[in-house]
Amino acid sequence: MASILVGFLLASRIPLVTASLEQGLFVALIIVPIYGVFAFANQAYSLAAVVSSVASVRSALLSLAATISVVIAGCYAIQMLEHLSRGLVGAGSLISAFLIVINRTGMRHYVRQAHGKGLSSEIVIVDAPLDDVQVSGENIVIARYAGIEPNLNDPLMLHRLGVILRSFDRAVVIAEPERWASWSLLLKGANITGELMMPSINMIRPVGVGRHGTDHTLVVAHGPLALANRAKKRALDLLVTIPALVLLAPLMLLVALAIRLDSPGPIFFKQQRIGRGNRMFNILKFRSMYHNQCDLEGATSASRTDNRITRVGRFIRATSIDELPQLINVLIGDMSLVGPRPHALGSRAGDKLFWEVDPQYWHRHALKPGITGLAQIRGFRGATEQHSDLQNRLNSDLEYVEGWSIWRDLSILIATGMVVVHKNAF
Repeated sequence: MASILVGFLLASRIPLVTASLEQGLFVALIIVPIYGVFAFANQAYSLAAVVSSVASVRSALLSLAATISVVIAGCYAIQMLEHLSRGLVGAGSLISAFLIVINRTGMRHYVRQAHGKGLSSEIVIVDAPLDDVQVSGENIVIARYAGIEPNLNDPLMLHRLGVILRSFDRAVVIAEPERWASWSLLLKGANITGELMMPSINMIRPVGVGRHGTDHTLVVAHGPLALANRAKKRALDLLVTIPALVLLAPLMLLVALAIRLDSPGPIFFKQQRIGRGNRMFNILKFRSMYHNQCDLEGATSASRTDNRITRVGRFIRATSIDELPQLINVLIGDMSLVGPRPHALGSRAGDKLFWEVDPQYWHRHALKPGITGLAQIRGFRGATEQHSDLQNRLNSDLEYVEGWSIWRDLSILIATGMVVVHKNAF
């Protein structure tokens, strides 16, 4: 709110803006309370806004835009629009937005330095034999020592539990299975986020709780992107891919001609790869190997001294030009510009198939495969001679899938320009 006030006061001092300091103050005082309503409604003061600069700035700027729209609409409705300086509103809004971004980004860094990631207070209650429990944390309560028993018929015990919990935001209870139902009822009435630790479901790794009819279910998977985010990602793909295909068409024609003159065989190399949802698709690349030595299964990774690679192929692989036909895959929807790189079924890390190295390998296919990705800009490319070569890529892919944002896609596209020519590209 201070950013808005300062923004409109500064805007009134701009020579090209025909408004007085009093007018700037008057407009700001109208906007500030309306902004406050929108900001609270848009979660601009939530814990998520403190943790994430992106969430914070997005909520605040959306609130500011809604406020300005309401003010303009209100002035139009009461026929006061002609008395409202357009220059003041435009300049004030821009300066306010700029100050809000600085303000909120700075606040997030301050909070992170002051408190780290511990922005909520947590307590662990252990109601199980200590020999069977391994737990860490600053606030741990041993139930039997604190006089706590999940007895729903003991009001004094409930009072003791309530006194313990009142200073915390979250409680995690470690108890034996036969006590889970009682602890669940106790936590539901404690006005706190309550959770039961269930070692038996650790291997399942649920992501939430759902319902089928009258029965509850454990949610173990969900699509990483909602419809709106899938639309944003697809729009970015098309906005970049269509102009890129037009601009790169002359280069692609020259490469096609060079391949045809260099060695007999087709211009494109087609190979089945694993795509989104673990479904197969045919990936397109410029052929860089002799046609009769192409490895359709992908069982043998290319090496620096690979005699299967043609003269033209060695150049286009080193410069990543061989990947350009994948823009066609992006255009038809099999791939995205950014995502986990698609692999052939026979790909191996050392002596094992990729999915034999780590079962989480299949998780990476929740998103469309990409021409580039987080693993590629980190330098994890080339032959997978050891298990660690795959593990580094897989960790980056899973990080990307779990933390997708349109801004991350843009940053990866920009960073890709720095690693088009790479020591591991051969």
